[in-house]
Amino acid sequence: MANRHLSRSIVLQTLFEWDFAVEKDITPEEMLSRNIEEFGPGLDDSHFMGELFLGIIKKRTIIDEIMEKAAPDWPIDKISVIDRNILRLGLYELLFGDREQVPPKVAINEAIELAKSFGGENSSRFINGVLGGVYKEIGEPGKDDVSTKKKHKHFETDPSKFPIEKKAGAVVYSINDDQIYFAFVHDVFGYWTLSKGSIEEGENEEQGAIREIKEEMGVDIKIKELLGRSEYVASHPEKGKIRKQVVFFLGESNYQDLILEKDCGGLDDAKWFKMEEVASLKMYDNMIPLLTKAVEILTKE
Repeated sequence: MANRHLSRSIVLQTLFEWDFAVEKDITPEEMLSRNIEEFGPGLDDSHFMGELFLGIIKKRTIIDEIMEKAAPDWPIDKISVIDRNILRLGLYELLFGDREQVPPKVAINEAIELAKSFGGENSSRFINGVLGGVYKEIGEPGKDDVSTKKKHKHFETDPSKFPIEKKAGAVVYSINDDQIYFAFVHDVFGYWTLSKGSIEEGENEEQGAIREIKEEMGVDIKIKELLGRSEYVASHPEKGKIRKQVVFFLGESNYQDLILEKDCGGLDDAKWFKMEEVASLKMYDNMIPLLTKAVEILTKE
């Protein structure tokens, strides 16, 4: 079996060289081929290394944007060359790789091991923090994976029989000095979005939304009315397909400092915005109808 750790090490070495662009007259393919011959003679894993290296180069702009959002205190050019290329490798495998071949946890652990081998004293901790935050933001895929030695389960294919996971959130607003403000959280992908989370056992929808806003942003809200519901199907490695049902309310809060939850993976800020500022924010398309309805309600009062 090919030594994937050695293969990733060769890819990292090539990324390091490519980042410096020492030899501008050599193609990426030639650069990788030369390093495979030098550092991994006889290693039968060139296809994996080629897909990984060229995939990272192709997705570099997107990967670097995600890196900047996931580590806002560290501009790309301030991250050491070795650390930023370990992050590029780890983020590529985490976000764009084949999860059956390289599960997310494996992608993160491999990047951490590379950091221990080639990075500085604090590299592995830094890599773990950045990749761990992105992993939480994308929903922790594979978190509940069972051992491959266990018998493969038959998953339900009838959508009407898919297990249901319920989530609740709110468009949080406050009125201060006759101005309407909305509260948003900021994610590692650079979007301002609405706070939401899973409804816990024993809670109704409103209770779930109130608790989630309190935990995530540190404010109490009073539910004013229902804004909307949505449903989508997601894949779970242990449960198969899941119907995720999300409900959003309009919630009123006092205008006070927002306190982002410390262990709120994937989020890096929480902030109030005046109503007229909202249109200029970078946000997900599915948030716009909810905000539009909230504005209509509030401006009619």
